Amino acid sequence: MSALNAAALPPSIRVAMVEDDAASRHALADAVAQAPGMRMAWAAASRGEALARLQGEPLDVLLVDLGLPDGTGLDVIAAARAALPGCAVMVSTIFGDETHVLRAIEAGAMGYVLKDLSAAELVAEIRSLHAGGSPINPLVARKLLLRQAARAPAPAHPPAPLSAREAEVLRLVARGYTADEVAAALGVSPHTVQTFVRRIYTKLQVGSRAEAVREGQRQGWLSEG
Repeated sequence: MSALNAAALPPSIRVAMVEDDAASRHALADAVAQAPGMRMAWAAASRGEALARLQGEPLDVLLVDLGLPDGTGLDVIAAARAALPGCAVMVSTIFGDETHVLRAIEAGAMGYVLKDLSAAELVAEIRSLHAGGSPINPLVARKLLLRQAARAPAPAHPPAPLSAREAEVLRLVARGYTADEVAAALGVSPHTVQTFVRRIYTKLQVGSRAEAVREGQRQGWLSEG
C-alpha cells in the first residue's frame, strides 16, 4: 500500500478491555484483530493493572467488567473518564440489575451490555459506541425506563390519544429499541421514526423517552391489545 493510500484510510479504533476471564479476553482480542479499522491496544485482567495502563497511549473505546478480582470496575470507569476524556467506556458484565447499571452510568459509562454477546456482536457494539451510539442491553434499558417512569409525576393535563402506529412505535421504544431498530421493525425510515417520536412527545406532553414510557404505561398503550 502506498503512503498516499495509507494516509487516506481512517485511523483504527483503539480498543482496550478490562476482563479477568482469560477466554473472554482472548476471544475479543481475536475478533478485534480480524475487524477492519480496529485494533486492540491492551487487555488487563485486574483493576490495578487497568489503572496503570490508563496512563499510557490514548484510547477510543474501553470495555470494562464490573466484577474484578481486586476491586470494582467502577473505579476503572471513573479513572478512564478523568485520564482519557475522549475515550468512550462501555460495561460488559453479568450484572443486569438497576443498581449496577445506574452506578456505572454515574461513573461515566456510555454503554452497558451483558455477557450474552458473542465476540463478533461485541465488536459491532464497539463500532456503534465509537460512532456516537449508546449500546445498552434491551432488557436493562426496559428496567431503567420503567423505573424512571414510575417515579415521574403525572402531567398537568390529560394527554392526547395516540394513533395505532404511534402506540406501536412507543411500545418498541419501551423495549429499548433504537430508532434504526424501530425503523427496521416497521419498514420505515429512521427519519419517519423520529417524526413519530416527536408527535408522541407532543401528544403526551413529555420531553424524554422515560417520560413517554411512563405515560404510555399509565394509559395502557404499552399493552399489545
